[in-house]
Amino acid sequence: MPSNKSVSDAPITQFVNCRILREHKLQREDLWVREGKILDPEKLFFDEKGSADQRVDCEGLIIAPGFIDVQINGGYGIDFSQATDDVRGGIALVAKKILEHGVTSFLPTLVTSPPDIYHKVLPEVKVHSGGMEGAGVLGFHLEGPFISLEKKGAHPEQHLRSFLSDGMSDLIETYGTLDNVAMVTLAPELPNSQSVVRELTQRGITVSLGHSVANLSQAEDAVRYGASFITHLFNAMLPFHHRDPGIVGLLTSDQVPQGRTVFYGMIADGIHTNPAALRIAHRAHPTGLVLVTDAIAAMGLPPGRHTLGQQVIEIQGLHAYVAGTKTLCGSIATMDMCVRHFKQASGCRVEEALEAASLHPAQLLGISHAKGILDYGGDAGETQNIQ
Repeated sequence: MPSNKSVSDAPITQFVNCRILREHKLQREDLWVREGKILDPEKLFFDEKGSADQRVDCEGLIIAPGFIDVQINGGYGIDFSQATDDVRGGIALVAKKILEHGVTSFLPTLVTSPPDIYHKVLPEVKVHSGGMEGAGVLGFHLEGPFISLEKKGAHPEQHLRSFLSDGMSDLIETYGTLDNVAMVTLAPELPNSQSVVRELTQRGITVSLGHSVANLSQAEDAVRYGASFITHLFNAMLPFHHRDPGIVGLLTSDQVPQGRTVFYGMIADGIHTNPAALRIAHRAHPTGLVLVTDAIAAMGLPPGRHTLGQQVIEIQGLHAYVAGTKTLCGSIATMDMCVRHFKQASGCRVEEALEAASLHPAQLLGISHAKGILDYGGDAGETQNIQ
């Protein structure tokens, strides 16, 4: 077939002998890519009279959408909550490394920090697409400091804050700017939080509920005002109780507005959540489950002492603790490890495990028209082999 590059002179790559995750199923089809976009082969053949410039034999591997990590604190010695002299370089290093684990987009996450940290770090990095040089940055995830003292976890108590009469003023004073912020984790039981949830949502910023002692009614109110995510379900929140299930109850609440989905993050590293709890959550609300790593600077490094924001942490085996305690403070798991563990622990289909790390976070962030899918016109994903 003659080649006619009337639409674009960029080379076309055809992936053959592969299984493509499309429409919730693994389908044996070829995948055509040009300039980082997935092509419709019918339009390519009949409208452009185009053909492949190169073919890649995938040898039966799965082609899945690139993973999206909405909660990652750092890795490979880089702590996103540290205002170093080269913030951009640090994030770029992590972005490059996590490509190896199938992550093509992420939200650099800052844990509770003093205002000067946010003021220095947030202006340094802009939202940008990914490529061969590294995963794309979809915006920052600010986890704290507007969280509960009782469920602070590894967050430093001295930097926690509450909302005063005008909660947004407190937010701006603390963060300095909301430019390039994609998500904020807060405790919905804090006074004046409802107006903050509403304002953030109106600005297109995802509001997540976490590090909280909220009861179910308070959590449902936050959802009505726009909250749509739960930060690391079961961790740093009240345990499930049959008379008031707390934030966990949102998974089956009948008070979620029609047409809305409450998503929830799960750290499927085999440490933060018992496999039975993972199965309970998945079976209760499978379409809302979003796999996150909650990875810290020690990911990819040997055991020893490292940092997480203002805290010193210690790695013992696969566990990350606040130094001198048994308080968990993030994970050292990579996203591909989490996908595999989730599949094994939950007994779900490969497709479900892959979508929990790609489609669901894309839906949460409102970008599933381009990411988390392999539909025509969508962003080309990375190949990830799941045994």
